[in-house]
Amino acid sequence: MLESSKPSLREQQHPLIRQLADCIESNWQRYLDLSPYELPAEMGYVEGRLEGEKLIIENRCYQTPQFRKMHLELARVGNMLDILHCVMFPRPEYALPMFGCDLVGGRGQISAAIADLSPVNAERILPDAYRHSLQALPTPEFSQPRELPPWGEIFSEFCLFIRPSSPEEEAKFLSRVDDFLRIHCTSACQASPVSVEQKSEILEAQRYYCTQQQQNDKTRRVLEKAFGSDWAEHYMTSVLFDLPIAQ
Repeated sequence: MLESSKPSLREQQHPLIRQLADCIESNWQRYLDLSPYELPAEMGYVEGRLEGEKLIIENRCYQTPQFRKMHLELARVGNMLDILHCVMFPRPEYALPMFGCDLVGGRGQISAAIADLSPVNAERILPDAYRHSLQALPTPEFSQPRELPPWGEIFSEFCLFIRPSSPEEEAKFLSRVDDFLRIHCTSACQASPVSVEQKSEILEAQRYYCTQQQQNDKTRRVLEKAFGSDWAEHYMTSVLFDLPIAQ
């Protein structure tokens, strides 16, 4: 079961972040068999300073038979910046995509909202069952789509990256992520282990995904300003995007 008794940073954040954090945990709890995932020491809750403002990072992590790590990070810088970051890392013996989602907001406005189910094979194509389920969903329209970063080749054709311009668009984004999670969690529960050869391919694809994500200069710069370059590197590579280990 999830730890619901602890107060969460989300109560102080933008409403869409609070709603999305609740949506993620609700889907995890509804569909998956959760157990705790141990983060590196003292990484569950972190405080620092950024440009004179207090920076708080809250991490919650779980694992399941299908996922080696499911990470939900919330961060807040004074009243200037609110962040949600989530990645579900499948165990390499299952041919499951990487679910990832990020929200960035400041002063009451969400400036970036991205969500995807990213393929983990050499062709960078989602499994047929995922493609059929995602194609069957209604296609939401957004007034301000955003351009993916140069390292964004890891994302699928269904990746949603926008700047929501209204409460209605925020609600459509939330609904879309809820659909992603429902499809992902139910598919994971039905998945069977793959062959040794396919496991090696999945491991390589997951490592590539993590290596590309580690190139996110905006995240790294914020962490370096607040905690220094060594701490930022450690956090990027051991908490946010740790590479899967071959077994």
